[in-house]
Amino acid sequence: MSGVAVLIDHDRGVPSGGALEALTAARALACDLGVATEAVVLGDVTLFESHDAELTAACAAYGATTVHCGRHELLADYGPDAWGAALASFLDTAQPAAVVAAGTDRGAETMAQLAARADLPLVANCVSVSAGSEPWQITRIQWGGSLLEDVTLDTTLPLLTYAQHAIEAEQTPGGDVAPDIVDFEPEVGAEARRTLVRDRVTLTEGITLSTSPVVVSGGRGVGSAEGFAQLEELAELLGGRVGCSRAVTNNGWRNHADQVGQTGTRIAPQIYIACGISGAIQHWVGAMGSKNILAINIDPEANMVTKAGYAVIADLHEVVPAISDEIRRRRDRPS
Repeated sequence: MSGVAVLIDHDRGVPSGGALEALTAARALACDLGVATEAVVLGDVTLFESHDAELTAACAAYGATTVHCGRHELLADYGPDAWGAALASFLDTAQPAAVVAAGTDRGAETMAQLAARADLPLVANCVSVSAGSEPWQITRIQWGGSLLEDVTLDTTLPLLTYAQHAIEAEQTPGGDVAPDIVDFEPEVGAEARRTLVRDRVTLTEGITLSTSPVVVSGGRGVGSAEGFAQLEELAELLGGRVGCSRAVTNNGWRNHADQVGQTGTRIAPQIYIACGISGAIQHWVGAMGSKNILAINIDPEANMVTKAGYAVIADLHEVVPAISDEIRRRRDRPS
C-alpha cells in the first residue's frame, strides 16, 4: 500500500488554494495510517517543462514527499473526462491508501469521474476524517451546509473530497526538501476530447472574490443597483472586493459572478462585511469560511446578524458611508 494520494487541482501550473488545503488534510490522514502524503499532478509535456519546479516545490511545501506526474497530450488543459481517465489510470500504476481532492468544481468533478470508473464510493464535502480505525469515521457537509452528517466508510479504497475552506492550508516543517518525482503515462482515450477547455476569457484580474482578504457584500436591503456605489467605495478603501446575495442578482442589480453563496462563489476573507443581507442558508454556505463577519442590518433577528461575530443594527445607508469617512479621516490624520 502506497501513501495518501492528493489530486492537485491546478490552472496551467498554478495550484488552487483548495489543493493546498487538501494536501494539509491528507497529512493528518497519512499520519493516522502510518504512510506518506503523495501528490498527483496531471498535464502535458509543456506544462511540466514550464512549471515542473514550481508545482513540485508547492506540493513539497505542503507535505507531499512524492509527486506523481501524469503526462498526456489531452491533459494540456482541464477536461473532466481526461482528468478522470488519467486519475483512474494512476490507480493501475500505484496502490494508494486513499485518494483525496479539494471540493472545488474541478476536484469534485474529477473525483466523481474516478468513482464511476473505479466503481467505488465517494464521500464528498468532508470537514473531518478519522482513519485510525475501521471503518473510517467522517463528518461531512450536507443539505447545502445546513447540517453536518456523521458517516462511516468501509471500502477497499476511500475516495474523499474536502469542503472548501474546511481545512486551513498550512505548510509543513521541512517542506523545502525536494520530493521524489515519479512519471506515469495515463491511458486517456479519444473520447476524453468531448469536454476540454479550448479558450478563456479574463473576467477579473488581480484579487478575485474568492481570494480577496476583504469582501463587502450587499443584499436586498441595498435597495438598487445604484446603492452599491457606497459598497464599492468601502471595498476600494479596504483593498477588497464587492459581493452580493442571490436576491440582488435575481433583481438584475449585479452580475452573477459577484454572488456569494452555494450557487455562487465560496469565500474565506479575513473579514466579511454583510450589508442588508438576511442570510439565507444558501448564502451562509458561501460565507461560512470567513474568519470574521460584520453584519449591518436593521433587523436584529436576521440570520446573518445572529451568526455574525459583530453586528451593527442600523441603516446600512448611514453606516457604510460613515465607515468610509472614518477610514479616510484616519488616513489623512498626521502621524
